[in-house]
Amino acid sequence: MKKALKIFSNILTGIIIVIALFLIITIFPITGNYKVFVVQSGSMQPAIKTGSVVIVKPVAKYKVGDVITFGKISKTKIPITHRIYEIKNNKFITKGDANNAPDRKEVSQKEIVGKVLFSIPFIGYLVSAVQKPIGFVVVIIFPAIFIIYDE
Repeated sequence: MKKALKIFSNILTGIIIVIALFLIITIFPITGNYKVFVVQSGSMQPAIKTGSVVIVKPVAKYKVGDVITFGKISKTKIPITHRIYEIKNNKFITKGDANNAPDRKEVSQKEIVGKVLFSIPFIGYLVSAVQKPIGFVVVIIFPAIFIIYDE
């Protein structure tokens, strides 16, 4: 039992370290860097579910069918993740997969944060929870205390 607990502890530590390193790397404002976003609406379902985490990276050229994240990034404004529906006069017309009509606003190249490389369903709920004080304690502090105690 103690050996199984030790293996679980080591796996948990490894996962936490890998996720933490990846999230730290994405914070730095390096041009062409990966970004991580939490999907907060169902406009891209079933391809990308609400609560998913999307990994985004800028690419040189975007084409119809690419899923992109675009818009301002701030504490009050969150970027939008939609599929490129059409390209007209070097402007991108986007549409959420679950939406009936394309978006009204055309998106310019400079507004695009990047192309969605992949998404991880439901992990966004965990990321959002960790950003709150109680979530941070439950997800980071408790496992850290458990690991230290086990050592």
